[in-house]
Amino acid sequence: MRMIGLIGGMSWESSAEYYRILNQGVRDRLGPTASARCLLWSFDFSEIEALQHQGDWQGLIARMVDAARRLEAVGAEMLLICTNTMHRMAPEVQAAVRIPLLHIADPTAERIKAEGFGKVGLLGTAFTMEHDFYKGRLSERHGLEVIVPRDADRITVHRIIYEELVAGKVIASSRDAYRAVIARLVEDGAEAIILGCTEIMLLVRPEDSPVPLFDTTRIHAEAAISAALNS
Repeated sequence: MRMIGLIGGMSWESSAEYYRILNQGVRDRLGPTASARCLLWSFDFSEIEALQHQGDWQGLIARMVDAARRLEAVGAEMLLICTNTMHRMAPEVQAAVRIPLLHIADPTAERIKAEGFGKVGLLGTAFTMEHDFYKGRLSERHGLEVIVPRDADRITVHRIIYEELVAGKVIASSRDAYRAVIARLVEDGAEAIILGCTEIMLLVRPEDSPVPLFDTTRIHAEAAISAALNS
């Protein structure tokens, strides 16, 4: 089993889910006492969040590259960035190390295509929904048509992530708000919905959507298990 390097803490709420899914998945495959071989670099998310909203992407690249190199230096044999938004600097991270980086969008897209969907709605931070680093990969590399929420809905989705979910707050009224956003995406033609922020799965459940949901946290972690065990 390859050693998995996790760049996490963005936020730790979702990093904890990665750790749980990785270990449960390895146990399910290898037996009751088996667990994942992994290393975790965990950021103070308050520093990351501030740089994101300042638009200091070069500062964020420097921090992510440093984390990746440190994980490689202590034995990681593959890397996961445990957040969708910070895949904005995935190319720079991959270029800085010799070990492979498993991009969160790739297994997500493969799962969507395997289930026969071609037009998907994307929920995530404003950075993920509005910038092209994520949508572009889904469309250009995987041929998916990606739609995002309407302007006011994007503001709502982003606000709930940063004001509530990263702090572990799960509020019923926010679940209702996400249900309404999902319903409008379906009205706009979405055949399925990508939960494109690793905290959204803390709030939204399959019964909250009239179309299938694709949880990037679980899909990414499960793909990492397969890659680690098939080395």
